Amino acid sequence: MKLSNFDKNFMPLWITVFLMLVMGFAYDLKAQPGIDYDYVISQDEHCMALNIYHEARSDSLAGKFAVADVVLNRVRDDRYPKTICGVIYQGDHKPSWKDSSQLVPVRNRCQFSWYCDGKNDTPLDADSWNEAVLISSQIIKNGKYRGLTESATHYHADWIQPYWAPSLQQVGTIGSHIFYRAD
Repeated sequence: MKLSNFDKNFMPLWITVFLMLVMGFAYDLKAQPGIDYDYVISQDEHCMALNIYHEARSDSLAGKFAVADVVLNRVRDDRYPKTICGVIYQGDHKPSWKDSSQLVPVRNRCQFSWYCDGKNDTPLDADSWNEAVLISSQIIKNGKYRGLTESATHYHADWIQPYWAPSLQQVGTIGSHIFYRAD
């Protein structure tokens, strides 16, 4: 098949237009940060996904599931709140200086540091957020990798030495976190 001069000159243009359309559709299909996923996932799955995202976003897959497993272990433990969101948002609260009718977490007085560090908690990395949502759903709905931490109720990053660590039994290290349980 022989191409005319017209076809030879405009073929790169048609290919470019086609690729731009494909890329545009692909971008629209990709989840964007800041989208409200509550219509797709439960409140507990959303809370768990936020915790996975902020606590283990750069960790291995096993490390992300391990962080989620600890939250579920706490839900089953009488010393902690009985819901996933309750466990994640457990901590001291005070009236906001902007609106005294709204309670806000007291800095550095909560179970998970991301919640009370004073920074915006909105996920900004869409790929990491999507993975956190998927892991949250899999461990809550299907029990995937449940028990990975052998009933651990505490963990910390491997570069931190919290005051409470010597009082608990160390279970092991998964990813960049060290896991403990109280006996």
